[in-house]
Amino acid sequence: MKFLFIVQGEGRGHMTQAITLSRLLKKNGHTVSKVLIGKSKRRVIPDFFYKKINAPVSTYESPNFIVDREQKGIRLIRTLLYNFFKLRKYIASIKSIHNEVKKHQPDIIVNFYEILGGLYYMFYNPQLPHICIAHQFLCLHPDFKFPEGKSLDKFLLTVHSRIVSCIAEKRLALSFRRMDDFPQKKVYIVPPLLREDIMELHPENHNYILAYILNDGYRTEIIDWHNNHRYVRVHFFSDGSNTEDQQTIHENLIWHKINDMKFVEMMQNCSAFASTAGFESICEAMYFGKPVLMVPSKNHFEQECNALDALNSGAGIISSKFDLTKLIDCMHTWNDRAKSFRAWADSAENLIIDHLKLDHDRDTE
Repeated sequence: MKFLFIVQGEGRGHMTQAITLSRLLKKNGHTVSKVLIGKSKRRVIPDFFYKKINAPVSTYESPNFIVDREQKGIRLIRTLLYNFFKLRKYIASIKSIHNEVKKHQPDIIVNFYEILGGLYYMFYNPQLPHICIAHQFLCLHPDFKFPEGKSLDKFLLTVHSRIVSCIAEKRLALSFRRMDDFPQKKVYIVPPLLREDIMELHPENHNYILAYILNDGYRTEIIDWHNNHRYVRVHFFSDGSNTEDQQTIHENLIWHKINDMKFVEMMQNCSAFASTAGFESICEAMYFGKPVLMVPSKNHFEQECNALDALNSGAGIISSKFDLTKLIDCMHTWNDRAKSFRAWADSAENLIIDHLKLDHDRDTE
């Protein structure tokens, strides 16, 4: 079968999932004829995506978050207004998606949580199977636990997830752990799509803490903590716009521009991991058996959900800031559940490929 991918370009998780699925499909005799990925002024598509996806790539203008002055949290109202005034560009992007679909004539479209992919189905309904893959689809599962007291955020997340997966044949919900499927809402639980590089490595402990931050404003928190703990070796990654690949901030504290292979190698050998609570990097740490400190980005409800779900799955601890002392304390008492998580993650290929063997009876739920 011939596949076309539509990929959200916000953060690296959806991109690495697309890379992994592309490899699995080709391994099983299928082709990925085209990859479409959303971009914005705030986010640059990293080089590793173009190198690893192994398919022709085109970009288009896509909605994105507006962050506060501290470069930490999401400003919801400004995000909505900003994207509203760019509707004309987004309509043009949907048309460009339609043109690519007509050109490449795929058998199946796989959508990695890109809202314009859902709107494309809403407006054009191309009569092609629409498979949607993301951990966010867990929010449509009745057993998923949300953070307390955030009913508006919960409503917005579920509405967004429904729009993204408009006319979906299946919603493949990537999960930290096994759960029952919920076919009434077309939600099927599958393991995380981890990269082959991860599964080929063997973890060691080289006595340093690794961190990844989605929004560059959190580097100040890490630097401030390290000013009082200079004896602790810390490496941290971000998508920063610096021209250099790495920067020694002071002794034992080094910043790195995001680089997929370098990040994986350092994850393999770290003692523990701290992160704004993105799904993919938490899964990688769990696969290596590393305790995780999860710091959800300010006003980022998806990350709050990730952190709570990862906590319930035994990944580590949650904090409101990058206080690495909490992570060091956690290392002494943490119960490593890597073996069971690895078994779950290693089953991804068979489960996901089976879900892509489709019948064509779909409705518009």
